[in-house]
Amino acid sequence: MSAADTSDHAPAPTSPGAAPGRRVNSPTAAPDAVDAVVAAWERERPDLDLAAIAVVGRLGRVSLLLGPAQEKVFTDFGLQRGEFDVLAALRRSGTPYVLSPSRLSDLLMLSRAGMTNRLDRLESAGMIERSLDRADRRSFQIRLTERGYATVDSAMTRHAANVTALLAGLTPRELTSLDTLARKLLHDLTAAAP
Repeated sequence: MSAADTSDHAPAPTSPGAAPGRRVNSPTAAPDAVDAVVAAWERERPDLDLAAIAVVGRLGRVSLLLGPAQEKVFTDFGLQRGEFDVLAALRRSGTPYVLSPSRLSDLLMLSRAGMTNRLDRLESAGMIERSLDRADRRSFQIRLTERGYATVDSAMTRHAANVTALLAGLTPRELTSLDTLARKLLHDLTAAAP
């Protein structure tokens, strides 16, 4: 293991007088608004370990900033985020780009009522078609139309480029590390969910 590698595994630095295990920012990281919030709480409640509060605060702010930056791409294609998600689920399902409403609801973790609203809007826009399921005449199948296919392919191309640009400040190694940590956190939170 190189000297560079050991720094990734070294204990987090602590500030003088901090409680054991309390983390402080990397000396190369620029102070941000979360630092001010954490510093105020450390002053008022020095008994608390606020490392996780800092991380969650930054994740929340990142989410608030990334959301609108992604939404703009979908809006440029006349779509809301949820409508893009439906078209994308159909597109990545592969030929013949057909799924049942219940399967779409499961994939997108959306209620049946919420899915119906999205499907109504997409059908009105000519992006999808509903047809009776030949195997079960009581249910429908949702098919991506040529217009829907062209729209979601173009939107996905722009979305991928946009997100890549939004994260361009990270090195490939940092991006991989962030993905690994986000995957672990998502797994842990999903497993703990009721």
